[in-house]
Amino acid sequence: MNLQNRSPSPKCCRNPACGKSFTPQRLGQAVCSPACALATKDVHQVKARKAIADRERREIKVRKERLKSRGDYLREAQIAFNAYIRARDQMAGHACISSGKPLDWSGNQTDAGHYRSVGAAPHLRFDERNCHAQSKQDNRFLSGNAVDYRIGLIARIGLEAVEALEADQSVRKYTIDDLKAITAQYRAKLRDLKNEAA
Repeated sequence: MNLQNRSPSPKCCRNPACGKSFTPQRLGQAVCSPACALATKDVHQVKARKAIADRERREIKVRKERLKSRGDYLREAQIAFNAYIRARDQMAGHACISSGKPLDWSGNQTDAGHYRSVGAAPHLRFDERNCHAQSKQDNRFLSGNAVDYRIGLIARIGLEAVEALEADQSVRKYTIDDLKAITAQYRAKLRDLKNEAA
């Protein structure tokens, strides 16, 4: 059999917008026309640029992760925890833990207020019994409104649990791995709450 006289078999054009069947005129021809060649080149360039941008974003994320301090991880964990507390109390329909007034859930008027403050009892910063939705007025401008907070807390979780919180003087040191786990845990709990509400 003479291979030089053999005619090339029809191919499908590689331009995603075209896809026509054509007979190649030269070896390695992948598209049916110069217009399709340019279009295919543009598609490949866009894909290449996107791949480069994705790789750069991943590299930046890795570099940022390496630069994070323990304090950065602590802030992320606290943000995730506080978001969960606010969502938990909103779904339950709770009023402000200290004043008993209805909370404004629109905007940024509700805090996740700690009964024993993070400064006084850092080991209780991620204890769900110690943190409840509270108005910004009570939390920030009335220093947590501790007396009324205690009354509301007893009504919500009971005197025995409140006394256990007040007696807890344990020391907890959170490692970066602990903080990453806490962040992931509370993000997952928040997602679950939102899925239940949907």
